[in-house]
Amino acid sequence: MLAPERRTRADILTAVAIAALVAIATAVVVLTSGVRGTHAQSATVDLPVPSTGGPVPGQVRELWQQPDDAAMRSLVVGGVAITADGGAVTGRDPRTGEQVWKYERDLPLCAVEVQFGTVIATYRTEPGFKEDRGCSQTTLLNAEQGSRVTARSSYMDDKITLWPDGTYVLALGANRLELWRSDLVRTLEYGYVDAPVNPHTQPRSDCRLISAGSAPSRVAVLERCGKDTADRLSILNPAPKDGTMPEDYSSHVLNEPGGAVDGARVLAVSDTRVALYLPGTQTSPPVLTIYDVSGNLLATHQLSTPLADDAMVARLSTGFFVFTGENLIALNLTTLDPLWGTQHVLGTPAMMAGQLIVPVADGLAVLDQNTGAQTSRIPLQRSDYHNEPISLAVSGQTFLERRGARLYGVVGPAA
Repeated sequence: MLAPERRTRADILTAVAIAALVAIATAVVVLTSGVRGTHAQSATVDLPVPSTGGPVPGQVRELWQQPDDAAMRSLVVGGVAITADGGAVTGRDPRTGEQVWKYERDLPLCAVEVQFGTVIATYRTEPGFKEDRGCSQTTLLNAEQGSRVTARSSYMDDKITLWPDGTYVLALGANRLELWRSDLVRTLEYGYVDAPVNPHTQPRSDCRLISAGSAPSRVAVLERCGKDTADRLSILNPAPKDGTMPEDYSSHVLNEPGGAVDGARVLAVSDTRVALYLPGTQTSPPVLTIYDVSGNLLATHQLSTPLADDAMVARLSTGFFVFTGENLIALNLTTLDPLWGTQHVLGTPAMMAGQLIVPVADGLAVLDQNTGAQTSRIPLQRSDYHNEPISLAVSGQTFLERRGARLYGVVGPAA
C-alpha cells in the first residue's frame, strides 16, 4: 500500500498564490462589470395594459411628477411609465406615479429608450473601471418587471443619443455610431474605432457625426469630414455582412443652400427616403429636403421659421411629426412629404382613441390627424412650466408630459 503524499512547503505556497490570483481576478471582474454597484427591485405584480378604446377625456389635471433627466422624451411601455434620473431607471404606474420596479447603478445614465417591450439604459463609465470607454455600459431591462435581460459593453462617446426605429436601436455620439438588434448584438459600427482588428475598414476618417436616423433597411448619417466643404449625407446598410465594415448605399457632400451651415440635422428616415433640415443662409430660407436612398434630391420645402435648438421629432403609427419650436409639421410615414402644419404648439403629439393630441399653451388640443385642424381643446393648468418643449405620450386615459427634466402624469376625472 502506497503512503499518502505529503504537501511540501512549495505546494502550499503555490496553492496560496493561485487562490490570491483567483481572488484578484474576481475583484477585477466585479469592479469593472455591470455587477458592480447595481441595485435592482423587480415588480411584484404586473400592471394591466390599459384599454385604448375609451373616449378622450374632456377634463384633466396634473396628478403626479417625478425627476426624468436622462430620457429625451416621454417613455411608456404597455402599462408602465418609465423615468430615468441619475443612475436609476424606474418603472411607474402611469395613473399614480408610484414605483413598480427600479434598476439602479452607481454610474450616471447617458440615455434611455424603449423598444421591443424593453427598456434600453446606457451608462457612462467613471474612474474605478478598467478604462474610460464613455457611454459604454448598456443594459436591457424587461419593461413590465424591471428584470435584467442582457447587457453589452463597447467603446462609445461621452455623450450619446438613442433612436429606436422598430427593428434596431441606433446609438449616436459625435465620433461613433452603432446599431443594435433587440438582443443588443451590434450589427454596425461606424466612425471611430478604438481598437480595430482590421485597419482601414471605415469608409471615411476624420469625420464628426452631426445627426443620424434609421429605418429597418437604411441608416442616414449627416457628418462633416475634414476635407469636405459642407456636410455629407451618407446612407448605409444597417446590417452588413461584417458589422465592422460599413456598406454605403450612397455618400455625397451636400451642395444645397444650408449644407455648409451649422444646425443641419436628420429629421426622419424611411426605407426609401431621408428628410433633412437645412438652415437658412443670408440669401436662402431654411428648408426641409427629401432624398432617395441613392442620395438624389427629390424635393425641397421652404420653412417659415428655422428649427429651434430644442426641436423634436416624434414617430407615431400615422406619420412623423416635427416640432420646430413653435409649429408642428406632419410628414408622410413612407415618402416623408409634408402633409400639413399647425402653429402655436408646445411640443410633439401622441395618439389617444384614434385622435391626435398635441400640447398647447392652455392645455391639450385635439387635432384631425388628416388635416391638422383643431376639433376640440382640453384645458390644463401646468405647474412649474417655463416654456420647455413638451414630449407627450399616452397610457390608456392618462397623458404623460415630459418637460424640463421631469415627467408629469395628467389624468382625467375618473382617475
